[in-house]
Amino acid sequence: MPPAMSLVIKNLHARVKDGAPILNGINLEIPKGEVHAIMGPNGSGKSTLSKVLCGHPDYEVTAGSAEMDGQDLFAMSVDERSRAGLFLAFQYPVEVPGVTNANFMRAALKARLPEGEEVDAVSFYKELRGKMKQLGMDPKFTARAVNEGFSGGEKKRNDILQMMMLNPSYAILDETDSGLDVDALRIVSEGVNAMRAPFRSFLVITHYKRLLDYIRPDVVHVLYQGQIVRTAGFEMVDHIEQHGFDFLKTSEE
Repeated sequence: MPPAMSLVIKNLHARVKDGAPILNGINLEIPKGEVHAIMGPNGSGKSTLSKVLCGHPDYEVTAGSAEMDGQDLFAMSVDERSRAGLFLAFQYPVEVPGVTNANFMRAALKARLPEGEEVDAVSFYKELRGKMKQLGMDPKFTARAVNEGFSGGEKKRNDILQMMMLNPSYAILDETDSGLDVDALRIVSEGVNAMRAPFRSFLVITHYKRLLDYIRPDVVHVLYQGQIVRTAGFEMVDHIEQHGFDFLKTSEE
């Protein structure tokens, strides 16, 4: 029987290394072609989940599993996860001094090719500039060091540009809306929506409805105290917008 074409997380427990538990038994399946959103109050474990899935060294998986298209995610190195099609758009994109945007993305694409093959420079720059235009980015950004001196909104656009160039199978967007004004939010969301396809899935992590009004999810999960406690449709986004997360505390009583 062929493996399920989905990201499957079962009973995932994780913590900061030598620290207290943060994820306390997450169960989640994201089939190919779907957009899932995770919402939850501060400290619920949303960003921790994204970092654990992508292999951040500060976090330790203490129980559970995660499979991507049947492959054991936690048996892979960070680089192997990326090559297999996993992408994370950071909440706080990092700067890479001394490495230009163009060289960074060209090297990332080359790493996905069979040994000895090269990225065609003409096709690469044509695609890169086309996607930058789509995101409203100045072509001069190709020669600037990755995220160095960028505003918060420019860093987020640059993250989405990287995603569009790398063409992942599973993309995790960790609070991509933070630091974006209304116009930038619309442009970034249009870039994400242009990538929606039957062979690609998204996990969108956010506090707010405004991003999900643009990137409308198929399924909404609520994360609280390291567990997914509710799963619903878009109506959950409207409920949270109106009432906040107080209903989670009420349900505990």
